[in-house]
Amino acid sequence: MAFSQDSLRVEATWVSALLLATGPRIRLRLVKSTVPARPTLSRSELRRYSRPLLVPEWHEAAAQERLKASRVLIVGAGGLGGPVILQLAGAGAGHLSIADGDTVSLSNLHRQTLFTVADVGRLKSAVACARAQQLNPHVSLTALPALTRAGAQELVAGYDLVIDATDNFETRYAIADACTAAGRTWVWGAASGTSGLVSVFDARFGLRDVFPVADDTGSCAEAGVIGPVPNIVGGMMALEALKVLGGVGQPLYGRLWTFEALSGRSRIISLNVASMKPAT
Repeated sequence: MAFSQDSLRVEATWVSALLLATGPRIRLRLVKSTVPARPTLSRSELRRYSRPLLVPEWHEAAAQERLKASRVLIVGAGGLGGPVILQLAGAGAGHLSIADGDTVSLSNLHRQTLFTVADVGRLKSAVACARAQQLNPHVSLTALPALTRAGAQELVAGYDLVIDATDNFETRYAIADACTAAGRTWVWGAASGTSGLVSVFDARFGLRDVFPVADDTGSCAEAGVIGPVPNIVGGMMALEALKVLGGVGQPLYGRLWTFEALSGRSRIISLNVASMKPAT
């Protein structure tokens, strides 16, 4: 997954999937949160979240209360998942489940700053839960094994939002198929080399509509990655998750955010959603 420094250029196997120029598009709108504003905030939480509560859009939407009521499944606790976990825990998500069967390796540490040298050999999901709990004791956390296709639909159905922070298309497609079948929204991101992508999908328009052909040739293991890139992309994924859960702003439904580190350029591509399925 590589882009030129001068202009966006997706690799040949991806070009056919990026439907750009014409066709119906999703109209930008303020998003309606899937999480009801149920719980009230304690005095301690009001102090902890005092800064986001000063943001008018966040406060007026009762977004902090919605976030507290939310259940989020994060699949992948590596370069993308790490910043998502810390940002959502710090922001006050009610419950985070972290699914990852991998262990920390030394080659992870230049970009996966959730971990330290002392964590090498330990299970990522367990370490991530411990770090997130230290950051915010108000958040409940569960460490899960790696997600598999068997039982994935039943698993994702128990959450308000799914975060796909994985690095291979086999798992990405398993998440996409499960979320589509269960009617769940999911935030997707990818990072490799000096480039990154983020979008938000749901049952109407998903990953397979954008990338119908799997191609893992641009994975970090093959193409490498500059450390800050997945952290920038993961931060953007966390922001999209907060928008969806809090019911604020315009999440990236039907749009693809792209980032190229060497030029510092980012842009949003409107995807052709002519094949968008009707909402159920």
